[in-house]
Amino acid sequence: MSLKERLAREIALTGPMTVADYVTRCLHDPAEGYYATRPALGAQGDFITAPLVSQMFGELIGLWAVETWHRLGAPERFRFVEVGPGDGTLMDDALRAARVAPGFLEACDLILIEPSGPLRQVQERRLSQADVSPRWVSSLTQVETDAPVILIANEVLDCLPARQFVRTEGGWAERRVGVTDEGGLTFGLVGISGGFDKPPYEIEPGQVIEISEQQAAFGRDLGALVHQASGAALLIDYGRDRPGPGDTLQGLWRHSKVDVLEKPGEADLTQWADFPAVLEAAIRSGADVTGCLGQGAFLRRLGIEARAERLSSARPASAPVIARQLDRLIAPDQMGELFKAAAIFSPRSLSVPGFEA
Repeated sequence: MSLKERLAREIALTGPMTVADYVTRCLHDPAEGYYATRPALGAQGDFITAPLVSQMFGELIGLWAVETWHRLGAPERFRFVEVGPGDGTLMDDALRAARVAPGFLEACDLILIEPSGPLRQVQERRLSQADVSPRWVSSLTQVETDAPVILIANEVLDCLPARQFVRTEGGWAERRVGVTDEGGLTFGLVGISGGFDKPPYEIEPGQVIEISEQQAAFGRDLGALVHQASGAALLIDYGRDRPGPGDTLQGLWRHSKVDVLEKPGEADLTQWADFPAVLEAAIRSGADVTGCLGQGAFLRRLGIEARAERLSSARPASAPVIARQLDRLIAPDQMGELFKAAAIFSPRSLSVPGFEA
């Protein structure tokens, strides 16, 4: 029985499923979930991330980590953590760039947080020749707090789903996944009188708001980790930097958008990062936070244009490709503005690279 058939049967027995629960099942079902069985990254897969666009992205993140380490006092031991390392490209590039900093790699305890078995295997192959051997854990709460933490989370929040609520003429309703008479999956509305905090902004009838308990929990756990251990966590993702309505649920299959109900487990499902909710949760856990910057502005502050110029000078034949890669990463109509960067840090006196006032 396929995942789609199992979901339809479960919904028929227990009632309509929240959007968040549906997305979680599609991504992580042990037998047929997308990340559990068939994650497909890169040009030949279903989607491409910034580290796969250009080596410049991972290199600059590595140098960001080095500068953060220096600003923490260059501790003799620290945890270098990546959440959701994908195919390992970002960390591979970051560690290569970090070779310029004497003592950094020697002090580094490299931890990768990855629940997907297939992706762990890909990461292990990618990093088999790295200067630092990684170890894997499954959650933030498994990272020890007896040494400072420098953490990277690139395109992680968009994998943590949100429930969807709709303002109707008759009040609030939740959008849920139900079953048609023919046994297919469909969206419908279930009237509610409570169960969520109504937004502090105006919502017109028909508009959708998204509330992600998983993203808020991630911010809470990350804030607690950074507060207890000291250090900084860098979040980069596509999403909103201020509260507002919008249905952002989408399915990606072979770089094209698909019906999110059509291929459960076969397509990657995502929703926008809710930076305000994540950062607020981190603050409640005792950490401090920066504001959000567009990815383009953040990478410019880290020196990506100078890096692109050096690469082009060293490899003139590749200059047009490097220019296109640079444009993809920082242009406003590419990844430059939709993607945001923010940091969670402790102590308050720490100045986080790229976010200086």
